[in-house]
Amino acid sequence: MKRFKIGEEIFRKNATKALAVILLLSVFIGFGLSFIRFDYDFEKFFPAEDEDTVFFNQHRKKFESDNDFLLVAIERKKGIFNAAFLAKIERFSKDIKIKVPYIQSVVSITNQKELFLFSSGLSSEKAYIDLKDLNLERDSTRIYASKILVNSLVSEDAKSVCLFIRHEDYISKRKSDQLIVELQKLLETYNFEDVHIAGRTVGQKFYVQIMLREMVFFVSLSAILIILFLFIAFRSGWGIIIPQFVIFLSSLWIVGIMGWLNEPINILLITLPIIMFVVAMSDVIHLVSRYLDALRHDFSKYEAISMTIKEVGFSTFLTSLTTAIGFFTLYFVNVQPIKVFGIVTGFGVLIAYVLTIVLLPILFYIFPSPKYIHQKKNTNFWHNKLKKTFRFLFKRRLAILIVYGVSTLFFLFGLLKIEANNFLMDDLSENEPLKKDFNFLDEHYGGIRPFELAVTLKDTNASVWEPSVLSPVEKVENYLVKEYGVSVKMSLITTLKVLNRSAHSGSQSYFKLPDSERALKKFKRIIRIVDGGKFAHTIVDSTQRIMRINGTIPDFGNKVVTAKNKRLNAYIAAIGANDKIDFRVTGTAHLLDKNMRYLSMSLVKGLSLSILLVALIMGLVYRSVTMMVISLIPNIIPLLAIGALMGFAGIELKTSTSIIFTIAFGIAVDDTIHLLGKFKFELAAGHSKLRALKNAYVTTGKAMVLTTLVLCSGFLLLIFSSFLGTFYMGVMLSFTLFIALIADLTLLPILIILFYNPKK
Repeated sequence: MKRFKIGEEIFRKNATKALAVILLLSVFIGFGLSFIRFDYDFEKFFPAEDEDTVFFNQHRKKFESDNDFLLVAIERKKGIFNAAFLAKIERFSKDIKIKVPYIQSVVSITNQKELFLFSSGLSSEKAYIDLKDLNLERDSTRIYASKILVNSLVSEDAKSVCLFIRHEDYISKRKSDQLIVELQKLLETYNFEDVHIAGRTVGQKFYVQIMLREMVFFVSLSAILIILFLFIAFRSGWGIIIPQFVIFLSSLWIVGIMGWLNEPINILLITLPIIMFVVAMSDVIHLVSRYLDALRHDFSKYEAISMTIKEVGFSTFLTSLTTAIGFFTLYFVNVQPIKVFGIVTGFGVLIAYVLTIVLLPILFYIFPSPKYIHQKKNTNFWHNKLKKTFRFLFKRRLAILIVYGVSTLFFLFGLLKIEANNFLMDDLSENEPLKKDFNFLDEHYGGIRPFELAVTLKDTNASVWEPSVLSPVEKVENYLVKEYGVSVKMSLITTLKVLNRSAHSGSQSYFKLPDSERALKKFKRIIRIVDGGKFAHTIVDSTQRIMRINGTIPDFGNKVVTAKNKRLNAYIAAIGANDKIDFRVTGTAHLLDKNMRYLSMSLVKGLSLSILLVALIMGLVYRSVTMMVISLIPNIIPLLAIGALMGFAGIELKTSTSIIFTIAFGIAVDDTIHLLGKFKFELAAGHSKLRALKNAYVTTGKAMVLTTLVLCSGFLLLIFSSFLGTFYMGVMLSFTLFIALIADLTLLPILIILFYNPKK
């Protein structure tokens, strides 16, 4: 007793000092919020240290970026062949080049000319749209006879035109924002019927704006939800203020530290406020619930604090550790934003635990205890209900095991239906303006998904200008246009075809490679002098051994594109084109697709490691292989359930949904740990297995239900996100945690009763 009083005296003297230190540190860390920035660089989603990534980076250094452009589609419902409308488009095209910064070129139907080459060596050009001598019937006939312009600069239904705007390569976020702002200002002065814009710069600005908006929204909504749940759980100002203070500091610390470390918030980290809220709330509720229970039994504040730390402290440490492990295993995903998300959130969980376990006891001791504790000492709704539930489980244990066995088979069947797929804009709902613009361009202008094919000669002495090289490449390009669905924007083959047609009075029958080497040499000279030689370097590299076929395709999705690539490679092999030439699909979209294969492997690796580490922790705590297995079963079933939900609902495995499994397992195991931790404590007190299990069940059951409700409600806030990946994360994590709670309250006690025999 004397040593106990000495401990209380030491605690009392140091509590205020510790609180002051934490507050000062919080103020310092809080200044880091001023350095927070948002990042939406989709190239960071490329597979890190991958041979295809290395190849593409080298490839585009030889030419130019395949994704630094904007498409601006402008509609006129009554038809584009109107003198006033076309004159307006011409002025707008010129104004873009003059008034919008960082623009390199603007291609529109009003500034394009058809080239004519004569046998004398002379040439002439004729505008497709001649505003000085406008003949709409004649000009429209010429445009639609020239297949290269349809679905490229004009739509097939003649109700919209498209401007292809090339801007500065690898443009920075600051510059791209300035570009989009000035372009939108210019558009406002023209008052077009309807305008659709798509491209990396507009996408980047749009995503960052949403991320900032949702970050503020989720923080505000989390604060409201915290107050609501704390009031329901503890029904006092004390029960609201003290836990909320701890939760607020936890979020402040992790975001502030990110600011000091200059780590930007990416599209995945916008969920950080919600995750920090639910994780911190889980620990807080378990600690506060046990503390209040001790006060109800007339223990002093210090005695109640000591009892709480002794009984719940280690369990909360284990739950925080296993949750952090779930996030840390995302490090094995070969994609930088996912790695950053896993590391930042994992450390955030540990920071929340440290602040909770240090700060809560201090606040418990400093602030007066809530008065309602003693007034409601004799009424315990939860205690009675949980006792009845435990008796029911004990009597129906065989039936419950059969239900879980059948359910597991059903879940496995659904799990097999999961398919991996992703689209460039599948993270946005169909109602978002950017998605609507993207879909319009996808439908009318051959898509905005970049397509890039690198063509490399295997013979170091050969040249891309040789007819024996051009012929098989032409066959491949024709296949890309007719079978693959590529809208070719830039290639040596297409350029030579245009020049050959120009040399034959614009006859469409000559839109093919030239027949003679003499004509080929002539066109080669012309290509080399166009734009001072700059144009040639966009389609053929300096060694004359590498060329590119650049274009766009509709956003078919990873699954369809992968199948198309297989058929393309089979066609190339069938015509023998790869004997002397190496054809390699590359580009930004191709690398994003490749992520899916890495994600599948990384998912299995990360989840397996997470399960293994949790199993080892439980095995070491109980020193029992049996308990190790028992603790895993109720937490693997929810993973099978979430897989079945995805399979039956048609939710595809992609970047945003694949990481849910490891996160869900790390959080779902928390309730198991709390129940087993209390069970171990009761066994150590000398109780029989059944009595110890019943006491643990009744004591921790309320906290398990409350924390799961808080977790599910917190994650369900994510359904308000504009990003579908975030929406699915909220729905599926809530579903998984609910299933995990049911399994912990029904299956786990039965497994312990039937299979675990504690050592005396």
